Amino acid sequence: MTATGAAVPGAAQASPGGTLLVEELTDRVVVTLHRPTARNAINAAMVRDLHQVCATLEERPRLLILTGHGGTFAAGADIAELRERGRDQALQGINSRLFDRIARLPMPTLAAVDGYALGGGAELAYACDLRLASPSAVFGNPEPGLGILAAAGACWRLRELLGASVAKQVLLAGRRLAADDAFRLGLVAEVVPAEQLLARAHTLLDRMARSGPLALRLTKLVADASGAHPVTDDLAQAILFESDDKRARMDAFLAGERS
Repeated sequence: MTATGAAVPGAAQASPGGTLLVEELTDRVVVTLHRPTARNAINAAMVRDLHQVCATLEERPRLLILTGHGGTFAAGADIAELRERGRDQALQGINSRLFDRIARLPMPTLAAVDGYALGGGAELAYACDLRLASPSAVFGNPEPGLGILAAAGACWRLRELLGASVAKQVLLAGRRLAADDAFRLGLVAEVVPAEQLLARAHTLLDRMARSGPLALRLTKLVADASGAHPVTDDLAQAILFESDDKRARMDAFLAGERS
């Protein structure tokens, strides 16, 4: 772990709603979902706390690691709360608006998944740019078994990530993707022993942090744009070609070649 990304023991702070542990570092933020008595199920308080994290990262863009406490990423949304939600709450898109906001954060995001990532927990992981998994990780969307659908992004993000056939196996047939399957299908970048998962996540972010911050932001923006976009590529590159960071990095590269 680099000096910029090095964690300070005990530095994590509880979020206002008490559902997260938030560690703010120089170039990244580490967020741990923390509802130990509910297997980190996503409730309204956690939604509010995650919105606050998003606001912080929109104001001061940094890399993000999302993980879960106690060997579970998030075992779904809070069913007791879902039971009481009606049409008006569905139309508010309580979880989908949050996950969209996470997907649109300026800098790359990474979900470090240990144990279950089900329902809304899986959709939260799908919304991140990258995912790592422990051998015990399991992804699934069992919502139809509860009489609802996976309405916070899984119905289209999973198709984009894995293709229509596998997406329908998960969404319609109740297939759960264990870590090895998730890696083979490309849903996760690596499967890492649980005790090494967070360290590996930091190593991956260290690699990103060595890139130009503006280059990372614009690359993510262009990569997430829909359809063919050569003009978008050109405009983003035009901004980067005029940046001091680009000149300094290329000067350093050329100096290294000449030495």
